[in-house]
Amino acid sequence: MKSLLARVLLILPWLLLVFTVLEIDPGRPSARSPVPPPQLSRNPGLPGSEPLSNHTVPTIYAITPTYSRPVQKAELTRLANTFRQLHHFHWLLVEDSASRSRLVTDLLARSGVPSYTQLHVPTSRRYKRAGLPRATEQRNEGLRWLRRNRSLQHSGVVFFADDDNTYSLDLFQEMRSTRKVSVWPVGLVGGRRYERPLVEQGHVVGWYTGWRPDRPFAIDMAGFAVNLKVILSHPKAVFKRSGSQPGMQESDFLKQITTVQELEPKAANCTKVLVWHTRTEKANLVFEPKHNQDVIHIEV
Repeated sequence: MKSLLARVLLILPWLLLVFTVLEIDPGRPSARSPVPPPQLSRNPGLPGSEPLSNHTVPTIYAITPTYSRPVQKAELTRLANTFRQLHHFHWLLVEDSASRSRLVTDLLARSGVPSYTQLHVPTSRRYKRAGLPRATEQRNEGLRWLRRNRSLQHSGVVFFADDDNTYSLDLFQEMRSTRKVSVWPVGLVGGRRYERPLVEQGHVVGWYTGWRPDRPFAIDMAGFAVNLKVILSHPKAVFKRSGSQPGMQESDFLKQITTVQELEPKAANCTKVLVWHTRTEKANLVFEPKHNQDVIHIEV
């Protein structure tokens, strides 16, 4: 018995030495510290997309005309809460004003949208009559900024994001792959539940719309996006005042840069609605006094 105990005591230090070597051997993974699997880096701006390098993800430039009215802050807040969730995104917010307003400046600073530019240009009083196209000068100011500050080396997509619409995040994933001009349905517009391009074998062949289906591009402003290089390659393509009728500005603009045959259907061949023309209800201010009667000033 004593002989067996002596043998165990003799062998035990050697066993401890062997296990120690195995534990620290850099050529073998430790049981306590398993080798982690390689991490796949996904672009946060494209949920569910394949891993992409930041250099290959086009920036979305959203041009938003806006003007002072009781619901302006509410509508811009809703829009900002969508845009703040996007990466590779730049918001061009263009006020219909001779100068920048404090309301919009402060809203942008607190919005959480990481990249934006605040612009302003007034609309002439003669163009503010009912029945005339709106936001023409503001959209053109956004285009002017892009042509001055971006070049053909930049990768991007231009989208006209009015402040009275509601946008699904999926819409921005759809438009990022725009090669020239992409299109999709728009909900709650034109007196119908939705309008959309009609698609056959991957090509636009017509329009599902209730108002003037004979338009060259019978589509809402929220129903298309344009590759930045197309905008830069057509420096004279702008939204027109002269000769343009209400509801025809989309057609007048798109005719300058593309054809119906070249349009790229998105949103499952134009069968999914990812943007809605919700338009906040006009505020009922029947009891609002002409002059503020409160002891403090509250921005709404």
